[in-house]
Amino acid sequence: MAVTCIDVVGRYLMNRPFGGAYELTQILLAALVFAALPLTSADGGHVEVDLALHLFPLPVQRAMARIAGLVSAVALAYFAWRLVRIGLTQAAEHTPSASLALPMAPLAFLAAASCAGSAVVMAARRPE
Repeated sequence: MAVTCIDVVGRYLMNRPFGGAYELTQILLAALVFAALPLTSADGGHVEVDLALHLFPLPVQRAMARIAGLVSAVALAYFAWRLVRIGLTQAAEHTPSASLALPMAPLAFLAAASCAGSAVVMAARRPE
């Protein structure tokens, strides 16, 4: 928010926009989303669609929730693995962002760590 506020004030009051504000906002937003991912997983805050779940007995509901948690954990572990590979490639190639030339590998590693943490949380999560 601070980057956007500084950019708006600079742009409209001083006719001097904050160079690279758009790209920096994108990078910070991605970091925020990935930093919140394990917390959201632990809190059970992900969107779930359970149109017919209430029709099943409670033990079946719990089993289905456990299976969904394990499938989510596998998907998140795969994402973590791919993000580590992307981060390693970006680090080796010194991949910069488009306009500010910030290194992109740290963001990939943050995302990988976040997905790995979320995978552990989802695998360990017990249905209510």
